Amino acid sequence: MLKRFFENFLAVLAGLWVTIFLCFLLLMVFVGAIVSLTSTDAKPDMASLKDHNVLRISLDGTVTDRATPINLMDQLYGDNETSLPLNDIVRALKLASEDKAIDGIMLDCKGASMGMAQMQAIITAINQFKESGKWVFAYSDNYTQGNYALACAADSIFINPIGMVDVHGLSTTVVYFKDMLDKLGVDVQVVKVGTYKSAVEPYILNDMSDANREQTSQFLSNIWGNISEHIAKNRKVSTDTVNQWANGFLFAKATEDYVKLKVVDGMKYRHEFDDMIAAKINEDEPNYVDFTSYVSLQKNINSSKSGKQIAVLYAVGTITESAKDGIASETIVPQILDLAEDDDVDGLILRVNSGGGSAFASEQIWEALQQWKSITGKPFYVSMGDYAASGGYYISCGADRIYAEPLTLTGSIGIFGLIPNVQKLLNDKIGIHTSTVSTNTSNFPDFFRTMNPEQRAAMQGYVERGYELFVSRCANGRHMPVDSIKAIAEGRVWDGSAALRIGLVDKLGGLQQAIADMASELESAEDYYVVEYPAVKFKWWEELLDMSNQMQSKAMENQLKEWVPYYTTIKNIKQLAPLQARMDYIELR
Repeated sequence: MLKRFFENFLAVLAGLWVTIFLCFLLLMVFVGAIVSLTSTDAKPDMASLKDHNVLRISLDGTVTDRATPINLMDQLYGDNETSLPLNDIVRALKLASEDKAIDGIMLDCKGASMGMAQMQAIITAINQFKESGKWVFAYSDNYTQGNYALACAADSIFINPIGMVDVHGLSTTVVYFKDMLDKLGVDVQVVKVGTYKSAVEPYILNDMSDANREQTSQFLSNIWGNISEHIAKNRKVSTDTVNQWANGFLFAKATEDYVKLKVVDGMKYRHEFDDMIAAKINEDEPNYVDFTSYVSLQKNINSSKSGKQIAVLYAVGTITESAKDGIASETIVPQILDLAEDDDVDGLILRVNSGGGSAFASEQIWEALQQWKSITGKPFYVSMGDYAASGGYYISCGADRIYAEPLTLTGSIGIFGLIPNVQKLLNDKIGIHTSTVSTNTSNFPDFFRTMNPEQRAAMQGYVERGYELFVSRCANGRHMPVDSIKAIAEGRVWDGSAALRIGLVDKLGGLQQAIADMASELESAEDYYVVEYPAVKFKWWEELLDMSNQMQSKAMENQLKEWVPYYTTIKNIKQLAPLQARMDYIELR
């Protein structure tokens, strides 16, 4: 009894110390975040911004569609990569074009990670800035391909004398893990509709199917054609020359050769580049103004809201029924209906950047958007980011107008079901066996046995009904016959330019284009304001709970040790919705 008392006492004491420790860490992170956000180090006094400044777009971090909340776990583990909100970059460029205090732009291309459509949106904003007659210079020690393509929108490109430029074309790599699942004893049973619906292939194949290779080659070729034409036009060379760069290991060439080949305009060390900028604005120093500070200043100055309100609702990530991150139907549906009841909202733009997810959740979001249209009678547009495919297209197809960047990946109109069978994993690897007693024979397939023919036939019918519903939503939304949609569906992925040609989107352009067109439709081209939803809020209690959950997971992993891969496999499998409208993950490099 005494032993048990001390065990319980020590457990309570340990729990108390963990709680105190977590609270202390939370306080430290919170204070650190506040300090970092309010720090004025190396920043000019924005309240007294004088003439002859240079707006610096520092491309060092990850471009996101909008600002992201602080993640305490990332802060604790030092994984606090800078978020570069696309909407703020575009806004800064637009404001700077009209600001007499800004003489030009400096693109500091340090190696930002960004999607293709995000890159296109920044390029478009730079080109619009240049219409003001102001200059744009780019500098980097080393240019990655994406950052170089972006830099090509500048008037002049400069590089460190021992720097490197990488131009290699486009590729994507798909990871297949059927053999791994076989070794674990997991049999992924697939039912699908769509010849090109390749999201299931990593579970059942060890190589790319012919259909997937066909569609991937097509959109890679189209996207690279767009990028290479952009580079060629701005560097005043032919597309053949750009492809020679891509085929000729450009990164390995001497920096002097970059100037000869017209890849860059000059070589300068950073201090020499800064001196050149200072001379260009007739100042002793370059007077750089960081775009984040500049946007914050402009928000404070231009805080008044008048005219028509255009609501921009962000739908970014995987579509689920319930989740903290991504597009959860249980949170976005009420948000849509709340906007429908808000008399201040005159139009809605759904900003979609998603490769899909749960088919059920996609249908709920689609239906909520239809309610918004019927309740308000106000315009509803969709602006597509890097991806708006499968479930991402499902939630988009009912819009009055759909906008996509030429480099957007969209379509993937198809449905599949995944029913993993972990019987061998449990029996042979872990030594767990199951027995089932049922009153009836038509049970839903489960994780513990192979589907019988009747269950497979029932699941196939279930998936096909989901597909027919998806197709009908697209046909009604796009005002096209069902057969026409089916001809371009089959799970096939299209780039934005191809999607425009076949009628899946209405216009090529980014979010700013969609906003401008909606303002014109509202007859308020010069008198409108934009409100972004949902509001980005830091909820410390949610973060604390999430930290606790993550620590519990790590503690469990420490206890499981060699059983961790099996635990992780089962956990991930259980989280999959049985019916998916999802494209496979594609990273263009």
